[in-house]
Amino acid sequence: MRDSTPCWQKILAQGFAFASELLDFLKLPVPAETNHAERQFKTRVPRGFAALMRPGDRYDPLLLQVLAVDDELQSRPDFSIDPLAESLVNPIKGLIHKYHGRVLLTLTGACAINCRYCFRRHFPYQENNPGRNGWQPALDYIASDPSIHEVILSGGDPLLATDKVLASLFEQLAAIPHLRILRIHSRIPVVLPERINPDFTALLASMPLQKVIVLHSNHPQELDERVLQACASLRDIGCQLLNQSVLLAGINDDAYVLAQLSERLFACGVLPYYLHLLDKVQGAAHFEVPTAKAQVIFQQLQALLPGYLVPRLAREQAGKKNKTLVYA
Repeated sequence: MRDSTPCWQKILAQGFAFASELLDFLKLPVPAETNHAERQFKTRVPRGFAALMRPGDRYDPLLLQVLAVDDELQSRPDFSIDPLAESLVNPIKGLIHKYHGRVLLTLTGACAINCRYCFRRHFPYQENNPGRNGWQPALDYIASDPSIHEVILSGGDPLLATDKVLASLFEQLAAIPHLRILRIHSRIPVVLPERINPDFTALLASMPLQKVIVLHSNHPQELDERVLQACASLRDIGCQLLNQSVLLAGINDDAYVLAQLSERLFACGVLPYYLHLLDKVQGAAHFEVPTAKAQVIFQQLQALLPGYLVPRLAREQAGKKNKTLVYA
């Protein structure tokens, strides 16, 4: 019998599920002790993304984003498990309504890659998941509020949902007359570009709303020819492509690296959107870049790039009705 599993799902299943496997692949020593951080937050890294890492380099900027380390076990009083207080703006399972005019649907709790600084690494996805057939209350909520004109699909990564699930959701969203924009926040075009295949792009092209895809890339090394092709496929069907990055200590806290990232994004047809200061989620304190240093880096970045390639330096704060811009 012919295997009908899509190619991208097979590739995803072949990814690294343990730090020890990833380190062995990169010809790096594997610590003898068990990595306790993985018990709190699992390792997940697609092989294609790992292939962009430098073998033998323990400080490779892509590796540092995904490698579970014992620093994650250190507790800091100014870091929390819900740094943006999303539990307070989660009126219905699967729906977060934080900002005027738009709502966010946490379509799935799974990601193609587990970034160790993820601000939702402690999010209660299981309790908050309405299930495949349980989205009607969220859809009714959107339909009942004509001020909502944009729906953001997030997660986890919404593009891990199957085409069948997405097709059903797209059809129901398109039927709500006051919706104008579908925005998708996804790291998949960067870490699993095979997902952006002809079946998916045809499905997305059939969606009548304006389409915005917000990618998440932190370092120019992530953006290879496969990513460029995935971005081209999305642009060809009329998607506006933006990118948001997180400023991360030891990874991209350098104006020249960030300038290269912006230039490489632009070559992929993607505009830099936000450069976020780290959300203070418990387990990610070792990634924090102090605000004063971030401001200096941003000032240097402005001197290196034309204005249209400079992302907005911002932080998100619990309870605020918008992101807070941080000026150099």
